[in-house]
Amino acid sequence: MAKLLRTIRFDASDDHVFEQTAGPDEWAVSGAFAFAGLTSPPIGKQRQAFANGFLSLESFGRSTFVTVADCPVAVQAELTEALAAHFVEHYGAPSLEAAMPAAREEIDDTLDLCREAEINRLFAVQRRFDETGQIREAFRMVEPPGEAPHTKVWEVVDDA
Repeated sequence: MAKLLRTIRFDASDDHVFEQTAGPDEWAVSGAFAFAGLTSPPIGKQRQAFANGFLSLESFGRSTFVTVADCPVAVQAELTEALAAHFVEHYGAPSLEAAMPAAREEIDDTLDLCREAEINRLFAVQRRFDETGQIREAFRMVEPPGEAPHTKVWEVVDDA
């Protein structure tokens, strides 16, 4: 089974910084394609989406953080089709068939990003314009605090 990204909500802060917020536990991709026609960073809530937002493939809202999760092949196919339909409805792709290669590429890029990452690993993204006006993305794995990623809550002891 391959790995893909899911949105995660620690608090309500995304509701205050994005125009449209992704719900928790929605499948996600980078979504940088939404800013492809820009020549300079946007302002307001769109600025935050540009600088730090992942795109949900369910609500098409934005999320600051995503986590790595197992994703069945059948779900990947559904997500690719949903993204292709989004390209037709919101970005002017002439047909679902014409949009499928771009949607597959976006899903494949996300699969590549997740390939070596552990399940439940958190990711953040930073986008900027480089000196030539091209959008550049940097993905950062958020390391858990301390030495162990989880705290032991209980211990099983034999009654012997």
